Amino acid sequence: MVGVNKRQVRVGMIGYKFMGKAHSNGYRNLPYFFDTPAVPVLQAIAGRDEQGVKAAAETMGWASYETDWRRLLERDDIDVIDIVTPNNVHAEMAIAAAEAGKHVLCEKPLAMTVEQAKRMVDAVKKAGVVHMICHNYRFAPAVQFAKKLIEEGRLGKIYHIRAQYLQDWIMDPKFPLVWRLRKEVTGSGAHGDIAAHILDLARFLVGEFSEVVGMMETFIKERPLGEMTGGLNASANSGKMGQVDVDDCSAFLARFENGAVGVFEATRFAAGNRNGNRFEINGEKGSIRWDLENMNNLQVYLTDDEPGLQGFRTINCTEEHHPYAGAYWPAGHIIGYEHTFINLMKEFMEGIVNGTSPAPNFEDGYRNQLVLASVEKSVETGSWVKISEVDPS
Repeated sequence: MVGVNKRQVRVGMIGYKFMGKAHSNGYRNLPYFFDTPAVPVLQAIAGRDEQGVKAAAETMGWASYETDWRRLLERDDIDVIDIVTPNNVHAEMAIAAAEAGKHVLCEKPLAMTVEQAKRMVDAVKKAGVVHMICHNYRFAPAVQFAKKLIEEGRLGKIYHIRAQYLQDWIMDPKFPLVWRLRKEVTGSGAHGDIAAHILDLARFLVGEFSEVVGMMETFIKERPLGEMTGGLNASANSGKMGQVDVDDCSAFLARFENGAVGVFEATRFAAGNRNGNRFEINGEKGSIRWDLENMNNLQVYLTDDEPGLQGFRTINCTEEHHPYAGAYWPAGHIIGYEHTFINLMKEFMEGIVNGTSPAPNFEDGYRNQLVLASVEKSVETGSWVKISEVDPS
C-alpha cells in the first residue's frame, strides 16, 4: 500500500461535484507523484442528496459518506475538512471545522464578505489548525517559474500587470439561473468567481494592492430557473424566470504598494474564450506572459538580449529545473489542470506535518476579499477606493 509507513491524514470533504472531483483526483494521485511525509486518506464525503453523494463516494474512491456535513466534524477519524461547496456556507463550515480541531482547505473565494473572511481567519488562528485556500493556479509550474524569475530580479522593478479571466459559458440567455448567478448564494458573479483568481496571481507575483477603481455590468437581467448538473453545465427545472442579481463582468484599474499599476478584466461574456486566464507583467528589464489555456508555456522577454535576437521566447516549463515539474514526466510531456491541485495538496500535506499553513492560506483569502470588496465599493461610489478603507483590522 502506498504510504503505509507514513502519517495518514484522513480527509472529510463537503461537496462532491465539479471541485469535489478535482480535489478527489488530487488526493488520490498525490502519493503517486510526490514523496510527502504524510498521505491523504479519502475517509468521508458529505452531501445533502444521499443518492448523489453515495454515487460520488463510490466513483471517486471515498470510504464512506454522510448526508449532514456536521457529522464529519463529530467523527474522530477525520483530520481535515475540505470545503468545495457554494460560497454562502464557506464561513459557517470553516469556522465550525476549526472549532472542532480540524485542519481546513477551502475553495475560493474564501467568503461572501470581508467580515466573514475575517471571522474565518480569526477562527483558524485561535484553533491553531493548518489552513489553505484553493487558488490552484499559483501551482502551475510556469507560474511558479515566473515567480522565481521575478524574485531573482530578472525583470527588475515591476511597472505593469494586465490580467484577464475570460469565459463564455453563460452567454446564452436561456442558460439557467444557477447558484453561481444568485447573490444570496455566491456573493458576486464573475467578480468573485474568476476575478478572485487573477487577483490572487497578481498578489503572488507583483505584491499587495493599494487602491482600485472599477465598473461592473450585468448583460442578461433575467434567466430561467435551473441547477448545475456538473462542471459548468446546467439544466432548467421549470418554466419560471428569475432575476440575475450578480455581475456578468467586472473591470478595474489598480495601484500596488510597490508602485506598479494593473489593469484587470473578468467576464463570462467573452465569446470563444473557454477559460482564458492570462497575465502579462512588464518590468524595467523584461516581461513575462502566461495563459492557462497553454499552461505549460511561459513567454519571457529580456531587454539585455543582444540586438537582433530580442523578442519573447517560449519556455516549456516541464523540465526538472521548473517547480513541481520534475515530479511528473520527462521534459515536453506536458501536464494539465488537474496537476495544479496535486501540487497544492503536496504543500498542504507538508504543512500539516510541519504545523504551518502554506500560502495561499486564509490570510491570503482575506486579503483577496479586501480587494474584491474595494472594487465593489468603487463601483458604488464611482471613485478610487483604498484597500485600507474596507479593512476592519
